[in-house]
Amino acid sequence: MVNGEEFRTSRVLTNCVGFFNRVKAHAEDKGVNLCTEIMNKYDRPDQFCDHVAWGFEVCKRVNSPRVKLLFDIYHAQIADGDICRTIRENMAWIVHFHVGGVPGRHEPDATQELNYRFIAQTIADLGFAGYVAHEWKPSPGRNPTEALAQAVEILDA
Repeated sequence: MVNGEEFRTSRVLTNCVGFFNRVKAHAEDKGVNLCTEIMNKYDRPDQFCDHVAWGFEVCKRVNSPRVKLLFDIYHAQIADGDICRTIRENMAWIVHFHVGGVPGRHEPDATQELNYRFIAQTIADLGFAGYVAHEWKPSPGRNPTEALAQAVEILDA
């Protein structure tokens, strides 16, 4: 990650903000949300939104109710960790969540390092009314239907 002043003035960040500023009025007029998604450099080395701070900085600079971050919990955990505090401090800039277990991007259950019951409760306590999408693959040998039912139960805060 680019740090300090380089982070705040990076050409990619400036270009991304410039693009969103050019199209945000149209999105606002049409009631359409535009979002960028946090990805981690381990799984997706071709991405530039590789830390949540970068994505939130774009959103803050654009300052539109229609330009937000898709907070992919799996990628955010790998890139930065500190999931619940980050969500609490930045909920105003989050439009959508993706769920996936770490490690392996498998179902969010007790075999993963994240406590998804706690994360789901944090999101619910903040009054989030948007979507939380499951974006994971069942662990080898797991019944996909049972894994999904268990994941939904865990996240049904």
